[in-house]
Amino acid sequence: MSGKRLDAAAGKRLDAAAGERLGAAAGEYPRAGPLTFARLKWTSFFHSCVYLALLISAFAAGKPEPLTTVLGFTHGLLWIFMSLACLTAARLRVVSLRLAVAVAVLGGIGPFFGSGEFVREQRRRDRR
Repeated sequence: MSGKRLDAAAGKRLDAAAGERLGAAAGEYPRAGPLTFARLKWTSFFHSCVYLALLISAFAAGKPEPLTTVLGFTHGLLWIFMSLACLTAARLRVVSLRLAVAVAVLGGIGPFFGSGEFVREQRRRDRR
């Protein structure tokens, strides 16, 4: 059984090299309690919307207060939450390490990178 091992908790085979579950039903993603691929993906999309509203508020609308402050704090807190959640999810093999790094490293600059990586990973998973 070269490169494959049994995940005793889930009763599924894992490809040791890629860290992916094998033999799962179509469309089924790994999950770890509340950390699911879908929840993280939609939270990332929401974060991108908040960030877009912050950019519009700060640069196109003349920095109306307190809206700009609220959007800025919301973006910051969401970035911290998404970074921790995605790094934990990568450790539990719910998402890839590449996706977690895109969210954690590039998410502070622009969460669009993380949202784009979620779309890319979902397409890659759906092809399997």
